Amino acid sequence: MSIDFILNGEDVSIEAPEGATLLWTLRERLKLTGTKFGCGIAVCGACTVHINGKATRSCSTPLSAVVGLKVTTIEGLNENNNHPLQVAYREEQVPQCGYCQSGQIMQAVSLLNENPSPTDEQIISHMDGNLCRCGTYTRVLKAIRKVAEEGKS
Repeated sequence: MSIDFILNGEDVSIEAPEGATLLWTLRERLKLTGTKFGCGIAVCGACTVHINGKATRSCSTPLSAVVGLKVTTIEGLNENNNHPLQVAYREEQVPQCGYCQSGQIMQAVSLLNENPSPTDEQIISHMDGNLCRCGTYTRVLKAIRKVAEEGKS
């Protein structure tokens, strides 16, 4: 089947088998490997991308569900990896292994787009579904808070 959608600001038309997921299409067919496979059941958040600006788990999203929609991956967030949240994550030394980082950042961007001045409780609630095996949650909170306070989102 042929699927047409907008990926990181560019029109894409791709042939994929019926039942293909967005995650594996991004990683295997389009070679955008910043979006990670974690659990495969939309629980961990490593595969988070934006669909029409909303944080979405790509591992459980059928490719057919994005026809005509805008999909943004970590690669499309900022061409130089200098989105304010990417910078804050580096400055606050959030990543340890880094595996969850792209999903964490995509989730955080969606929060700040919806609510530029969240409370700590709102940040924790919004980020709750994104797991970090290294346990850097306090650093995640600090990085998001920093960007919100600086008003750079």
